Amino acid sequence: MSDNRKPTYTADDIHVMKGLEGVRKRPAMYIGSTNSQGLHHLVWEVVDNSVDEALSGYGKKIVVTMHKDGSISVLDEGRGIPVGINKDTGKPAVEIVFTELHSGGKFNNAVYKSAAGLHGVGASVTNALSEWLDINVYLDGNIYHLRFEGGGKLVVPLEIIGQTKRHGTFVRFKPDKSIFTTVEFKWDTIASHLQESAFLMKGVEFVLSDENTGQNVNYLYENGLVEYINNVNINKTPMCEVLDFSDTDPETNIDIEVAFQYCNQDYNETIYSYVNNVRTRDGGTHETGFRLGITKAVNDFAENYKLGKGKKLEGSDIREGLTAVISLKIPENFLEFEGQTKGKLGTPQATAAVSNFIYNKLTYYLTENKEFAITLINKCFASQAARIAARKAKEEARTNKKTKQNLILSDKLTPAQSKDYKSNELFIVEGDSAGGTAKKGRDRLHQAILPLRGKPLNTDSISIEKLVHNEEIATIINTIGTGFGQSFDLEDLKYGKIIIMTDADTDGAHIQTLLLTFFYHYMRQLIVNGHIYLAVPPLYRVYKDDGKRVVHEYAWDDEGLEAAKKKIGSGYKISRYKGLGEMDAIQLKETTMDPKTRMLIKVDIEDPFLVEKRVNILMGKDTSVRRAWVEENVDFSKIDTFIKEVK
Repeated sequence: MSDNRKPTYTADDIHVMKGLEGVRKRPAMYIGSTNSQGLHHLVWEVVDNSVDEALSGYGKKIVVTMHKDGSISVLDEGRGIPVGINKDTGKPAVEIVFTELHSGGKFNNAVYKSAAGLHGVGASVTNALSEWLDINVYLDGNIYHLRFEGGGKLVVPLEIIGQTKRHGTFVRFKPDKSIFTTVEFKWDTIASHLQESAFLMKGVEFVLSDENTGQNVNYLYENGLVEYINNVNINKTPMCEVLDFSDTDPETNIDIEVAFQYCNQDYNETIYSYVNNVRTRDGGTHETGFRLGITKAVNDFAENYKLGKGKKLEGSDIREGLTAVISLKIPENFLEFEGQTKGKLGTPQATAAVSNFIYNKLTYYLTENKEFAITLINKCFASQAARIAARKAKEEARTNKKTKQNLILSDKLTPAQSKDYKSNELFIVEGDSAGGTAKKGRDRLHQAILPLRGKPLNTDSISIEKLVHNEEIATIINTIGTGFGQSFDLEDLKYGKIIIMTDADTDGAHIQTLLLTFFYHYMRQLIVNGHIYLAVPPLYRVYKDDGKRVVHEYAWDDEGLEAAKKKIGSGYKISRYKGLGEMDAIQLKETTMDPKTRMLIKVDIEDPFLVEKRVNILMGKDTSVRRAWVEENVDFSKIDTFIKEVK
């Protein structure tokens, strides 16, 4: 065996990466990934700088423009990034902000009480990962300009190019296509982010325009989080008004605002949390404090008024059907994020601050609104009773073979032979024909097949009674094994992967959407924990029979088709698959089912607010809104409404 070890390790082996070189070498360390999510993180870093100015009272309008050349720009009405010479470096301050990591004015409470970009690498990282970045600063009656190219190299030093009466900063950049897997900015993603920011910043206008399509939208909200909740719950049945509480914690000077609302026939807990206007998608200490405070407030009220016969409610009972938005403004000296992308708050003081805040505010509200309080607590105890009953039924099913057999409502399921549930896969297949082919091509040990009989039920706004009496939905629930809604238990999951396999056409996309809507409303933890996938069957098979053997290549889009033609060479023939049933078992296996050769799309809730909006549009009762959105946005060759792609 060869020894590839280097015989010596000396000082010359230590490489110091200067300036922004390290960012370009390891971009994922700074923006999380180099896919679409990382691409848009470049935009958020620049927008955050403008938001910080508005948070501090400078500027009431932020404009984002998607340009025809693939670049994007952000314009604000802030004070303008300083252009004077920094005494420590001898360079203009604006140049330092865009070229030096951990630089900026956000480490000093005298400049910003609270700010999103407290790691101090935002603007410089955007510059490092761009083909070029152009800056105009409107300050002291002048227009200051400088330009970077090639990942942060200064090509136009700071110069004055004109005079102006305005103030603020204009940043325009084009992401580097050699860094990212895609450099196509998505309207929906950016619009959703800006709308969130507008909800969080009362009275600040956010404008988004696209030069390519002519689209333009303005977001301006005077009632902030109340309008946020109303927007999210637009198709739900509220059981109360939106409760909106705000205050400043006296010990930490943390500004806290929480808005929340309970809805009937909703079994999920939906929490959107933010710190200094940055969404904390992974939660953190502020969410922990909120859950502790609301649980204590409801239990104490129930005990004081002798409700529930002395029983204690669990937090999940209290939060069933709850939609909440938590927004904190935390000073720099208390702010702790986990990771540069700020996905999780780590500030220990936030737990006690939010817990005490929500406990005091909600206790007072319940005391002043006893009729609502009693209604809420009765709902919570009903949730508790349903949870306990579901647990007992599940325990009985585990010990009663006859009950287990009765749970299978359809004879269509072809089960996997293995009891190693984590390694097993359930294919939910469109139609009996494709189901039969899948059975022949499957790995019998680990792959189960469940064909659908027609299109599933739209579960967006139906009663539980109708849901459980639908044979297709009931069969899916019982096959997966976790239960649903309040009775959902991830530990009972029978499959590591649940794969939706449909035709690559509009009907197939509709079936996917119906099933995803069901999983989103009633089994959301399957999505959150990465168990739901979409199979991606090919559109084409390019083949040639030379008399001795048949050679072939598969293609998933038109670009791949051209590549397949070239690889097969002259004399090729093309099969266009209109459905899964047109493939034989071998073709279906090697393209769509075999883990070694297939491609899957993992369903993920990357942007909860955007997903909620899309579910409301696509599955809600207003058909005119849905039709308008589909005609304007849907390309059925790219299914990316709810998902991000992984292999």
